[in-house]
Amino acid sequence: MATITVGEENSAPIELYYEDHGSGRAVVLLAGWPFDARSWEPQLHPLLAAGYRVITIDRRGFGRSSAPTTGYDFDTLSADVEVLIRTLDVHDASLVGFSLGTGEVARYIGRFGTDRLRSVVLIESLTPTFAQSPDNPKGVDEAGVQGVQQAIVEDRFAWLTGMMGNFLNLDEYQGNRVSEDTVRAMWSAGADASPYATWACPQTWLEDFDADLERFDVPTLILHGTADRILSIDGQGLRAHEALPAARYVEIDGGPHINPVTHTAEVNQELLRFLVDPS
Repeated sequence: MATITVGEENSAPIELYYEDHGSGRAVVLLAGWPFDARSWEPQLHPLLAAGYRVITIDRRGFGRSSAPTTGYDFDTLSADVEVLIRTLDVHDASLVGFSLGTGEVARYIGRFGTDRLRSVVLIESLTPTFAQSPDNPKGVDEAGVQGVQQAIVEDRFAWLTGMMGNFLNLDEYQGNRVSEDTVRAMWSAGADASPYATWACPQTWLEDFDADLERFDVPTLILHGTADRILSIDGQGLRAHEALPAARYVEIDGGPHINPVTHTAEVNQELLRFLVDPS
């Protein structure tokens, strides 16, 4: 079991679990909430087969990492990513974020720059902000965040069951694009996460990434599903592209929020194409 230490809470170290496989140019994968690095399984085999070094990490509070009750903000989470990249002395890497992981990517670049990066991929992006505004009427406000947090406190497992339906658009895709077995495995991973971390992360949805996006100076791919019920394509995907007009922007037709699972072939095709030629 490979871990890095990123801090301490009271008497215990905060250790993050990571995996480092393959050789070649590094691709660092940052998962979405409330899941962990195992959610990248549909991408792992194709990336290794294409000759990449694949590095995954379980963010604090999730998967096999420590579960502190501190650090669930993008400054801390991005600093955790920086410790990983620096500890492994990674250079010329492609940093790939999904959903909450896109916030970690953006804040990492905002704070630490792109000296160690070759390219960036944002899948179902939180950027430029998920906060509700006249420009983003489908975004979330403080009351919405508190409602989610209350549902998590009252019955986290029932809340997670409900969320799985909208994460994967199960009314349309269960039994064809996603199996009941996959849904069960993903639910179990989410249920296994720290209750505190699951509750704390929604507060990050109100973050503004405008200043971070100004520091993007490497090729960027934005992938967004047209049927995302969590982060709408109008509110998030298109606005992310407006903020990063030089980025390559690709819509995954019919893709729900977790389209790397339901639309694996489409996502992997675009991801591998970009990694080969990000220009």
